Amino acid sequence: MSVKRKASAVIIAGLLFGLVIGAALGVMWWRLAPRVEVVVESGQLVDFQTKGFLASDISYGALAIVAGLLVTIGLARMRREHLISVLVAAVLSGLVGSIAMWWVGHYLGRVDIAGLAGTETGVVEGPLVLHMGAMVLVWPIIAAVVVTVLAFEDWLGGLKGK
Repeated sequence: MSVKRKASAVIIAGLLFGLVIGAALGVMWWRLAPRVEVVVESGQLVDFQTKGFLASDISYGALAIVAGLLVTIGLARMRREHLISVLVAAVLSGLVGSIAMWWVGHYLGRVDIAGLAGTETGVVEGPLVLHMGAMVLVWPIIAAVVVTVLAFEDWLGGLKGK
């Protein structure tokens, strides 16, 4: 049995899914992403290892790809007959979800290096930072790609039916 849904319902569902899933993925990113090791001496940043920069960005991107695929497919199942509303909902969901994911991960992964003034010399895990800001656009781009593939599939199905 097919259920007809309004475009606004799909967009609202997309925004809610994006916010909730983005916050949950922010926690996952915080827990899973490798950190940069920072050498601190008397509360001052002395040296850091750059190996973790790319790894934390890649882990963010991998989570965003999975979220973009799954959320967009779910939204398309809600309203497949009108892909424009699915596209709008999926891209908005991706933007909201990516920003929520970044903010939660960044907030949970912060480190107050100046607050380590009482320590002498030591190596600590650095803050969780997204160094490639364009990674925030991975989720919305994947969402647009999924909707494009669905539209192409519908177009090919229409050609076969003629």
